[in-house]
Amino acid sequence: MRRILGPYGGRRGQMVSNHPFKQLTTMMRSFAGGLFVSIAVLLLCTFSLMSRIRENRLLADAKIDAEELWSTRSPSGWRPSSVPGPDWKSSSPVKNGYLLVRCNGGLNQQRSAICNAVLAARIMNAILVLPELDANSFWHDKSGFPGIYDVDHFIKSLKNDVDIVMAPPAFHMVANKKKKLKAFQLRPPRDASPDWYTTVALDKMKEHGAVYLTPFSHRLAEEINNDEFQRLRCRVNFHALRFNKDVMSLSQLIVRRLRSEGHFMAIHLRFELDMLAFAGCVAIFTPEEQEILREYRKVNFAEKRLVHDERRMIGKCPLTPEEVGLILRSMGFDNTTRIYIAAGDIFGGERFMQPLRALFPRLENRTSIATAEELASVKAEGKGLLGPAVDYMVCLLADIFMPTYDGPSNFANNLMGHRLYYGFRTTIQPDRKALAPVFKDRERGNTRNFEGRVRLVMSTTPFGGPHPRISPESFYTNPWPECFCKSSSEFVKERCPSDSGAWGSSSTNSTSFSY
Repeated sequence: MRRILGPYGGRRGQMVSNHPFKQLTTMMRSFAGGLFVSIAVLLLCTFSLMSRIRENRLLADAKIDAEELWSTRSPSGWRPSSVPGPDWKSSSPVKNGYLLVRCNGGLNQQRSAICNAVLAARIMNAILVLPELDANSFWHDKSGFPGIYDVDHFIKSLKNDVDIVMAPPAFHMVANKKKKLKAFQLRPPRDASPDWYTTVALDKMKEHGAVYLTPFSHRLAEEINNDEFQRLRCRVNFHALRFNKDVMSLSQLIVRRLRSEGHFMAIHLRFELDMLAFAGCVAIFTPEEQEILREYRKVNFAEKRLVHDERRMIGKCPLTPEEVGLILRSMGFDNTTRIYIAAGDIFGGERFMQPLRALFPRLENRTSIATAEELASVKAEGKGLLGPAVDYMVCLLADIFMPTYDGPSNFANNLMGHRLYYGFRTTIQPDRKALAPVFKDRERGNTRNFEGRVRLVMSTTPFGGPHPRISPESFYTNPWPECFCKSSSEFVKERCPSDSGAWGSSSTNSTSFSY
């Protein structure tokens, strides 16, 4: 008997009964799939719309009053004070020996190293020999401590804390015998604890009569759980370390000329060869410039794989001059703003400065404000440390200060802490990591809400007011609260000392400074 098959290979009866069911199943699956896609698209659109609404609300709330930033920040009852507490004693007359240090690096590194040297001498109960400043191959500066700082003021200001001498004696007494003094050279560990100084270093000092610590950049831990030690650092940094009279006079002259036309802002524009090579941020330069940067890095820094975009997205690249201008314009500063540029030779030259100049044509520096003769009288016209010393003071006294890179060894690091101590003066501190994707979008052509997005990032910064120190922020960048006090507070630890004894002067417990 012949089998009658349906068109799909089954029995004719099966074809009649199964075909409509399969069609229905297929239609339902198709409908369900389409419904799922529609719901997914609807949810995505809803999420995108809600995100857009939320972003617009955040952008609308991110307001910055540029005019208000010309004034100092609210102190919230705090004022600078580095006066020691009642348990801090004057320097002991009996000493363990002499401490010699070589402070390497640039102006900021040397300054923090000097503060650490004074503290180390106090910890070791040693006589400090006036710190040696490294005349390194980059700065070519042989000014030494007396050529940059006021030595008499330095020694006199710290007489109750440590004994300081210009040079160690040629001989010392050992077991009632006169013996030639030769300092034992030691290399301190990076960020060494106070215990290292009271054990390893002190043992060698007692054995030899003197120790010579070199190099001495970042050789004493910044975070020390001892408020008195931290206040001593502030007494050194903000009161004892005063530039010599020539640097001070030229700095004040420049500030007077700048302020004769109203407010002025100072920007530390860290866009020089050494910084860019160190950061590994080279992709924006010509092939020839990239080769110069790579060669400089090879000679001066440890070998390391660095990718520009990766470095930029984690905030490790200095801001370009154009990015600086875009930030300030987004914050509401207009082209009448007078800006003092503290910088060395800008790598790439006018090609990179032109966009900033187009936004803010009133750019100045020490060579445009002071005459060649005035600069030469202080030796501030060249590559040495005296020029940065003048820039430091102008930036300290500026109404607003903005660093473009603030790493731990950077000029701006100490300066931000000094401005905080000097009465909470406004500091604009860009969050380079948060700003990187905003600038990246702009470079790709997405300029929607660009200024609002920049304002949103910048509105979260403290602008130089009192704020907790959070790692990796340095003590030298933010010495609050150890070096501040309140006239009245329910907390005893916060109250200003009523009797400062031997340290009783406005220089250590006041907002008035002899700059």
